[in-house]
Amino acid sequence: MIFDRLKRFSIVLEGAERDGPAAFSPGQAVSGRVVLELAAAARLGALRLRAMGAARVHWTESRSAGSSTAYTQSYSDQVEFLSHRDTLMAPPDNGEATVLQAGRHEFPFTFQLPETLATSFEGKHGSVRYWVKAKLHRPWSTVKKAKKEFTVIEPIDINTPALLAPQAGAKEKLARAWYCNRGQVSVSAKIDRKGYTPGEVIPIFAEIDNCTSRAVVPKAAIIQTQTFIARGTKKQKKSVVTSITGDPIPAGKREVWHGRALKIPPVGPSILQCRIIQVEYSLKVCVDIPGTSKLLLELPLVIGTIPLHPFGSRTSSVSSQYSVNLDWLSTIPEQLEAPPEYSAVVSSPEAEQSLAPPCRSELGDILEGPFFAYIQEFRFRPPPLYSEVDPNPASDSIRPRCMTC
Repeated sequence: MIFDRLKRFSIVLEGAERDGPAAFSPGQAVSGRVVLELAAAARLGALRLRAMGAARVHWTESRSAGSSTAYTQSYSDQVEFLSHRDTLMAPPDNGEATVLQAGRHEFPFTFQLPETLATSFEGKHGSVRYWVKAKLHRPWSTVKKAKKEFTVIEPIDINTPALLAPQAGAKEKLARAWYCNRGQVSVSAKIDRKGYTPGEVIPIFAEIDNCTSRAVVPKAAIIQTQTFIARGTKKQKKSVVTSITGDPIPAGKREVWHGRALKIPPVGPSILQCRIIQVEYSLKVCVDIPGTSKLLLELPLVIGTIPLHPFGSRTSSVSSQYSVNLDWLSTIPEQLEAPPEYSAVVSSPEAEQSLAPPCRSELGDILEGPFFAYIQEFRFRPPPLYSEVDPNPASDSIRPRCMTC
């Protein structure tokens, strides 16, 4: 029987770690091979390969209609991202089976991923999965199947103006208990940018003003919001990724956070472009007020995959998207030459001429705007030459002052 002869039937992807999935980016080529090991010669049919990728959502909601009647409503949807088919071993034209000898046989394959794909994701009510499946057809026997999943990570570069923009906000709340006004609590917070990557630290700048008669406790947390969409209905699941708690703020006092650190743990990147699944993050600064609901301030976050520019500044990060030629650094000599004399650079006639704006007739059509918008290059006259002789000697009629008087 073929079961006794077939020792191994599996899929191996290039770049995959042992017992782990391979990771790819949209637009990359996925390569691998189907491995077939036979203990003895066997008659086999076609060997076909299929690559799939899709996002699926599904959940149920129980609804009551009256006091005793209840029914369950089901919601589901699917979006296909990838569908590729290939035949690795076709049966002969006469319809007979192909005979393979005992040993190891490998069937290589490759296919291209689309340019737009959602990041692999596993959630409570949905998932985004990618896999490769091989089917081995055998005469007078069931089809043998092998499956291999792989991971797709959509790149999100935080070095963009939108994700490098600072995020700030402010809120206030009037604390009440039994219809009595206990005062007001206000909070204002700011972070230096919107985009971060896992492992980074978010410095939080916040100011909490407690004008109530009781102590309040400030907190900050990163919230992950999973949104599943099907048939025009949304289902959300929120979870706390990480959080910190500040010291209690006494009544009538103010607390200031000068860059309180909140480290981002290993989490999946944001998913923003999928029609039925979205994964969003936010930074929430809240104040626990005894006797009333919390004061919440939410700042949006985007968890990306490409970290901040190595220079570490917002200006350099934005400029990193443009090509910068640094070859001129290699032309600087090790020992710099002495600077030229000032008078050798700017002569007296040139200085007098440069202090006057050009005539309109000389510029022609260059000056399209008003004349006062012309920015002239200011140059100064050279300093006088140094001399041992005093150019302003003292007069003989002036009596020298006695230094002992």
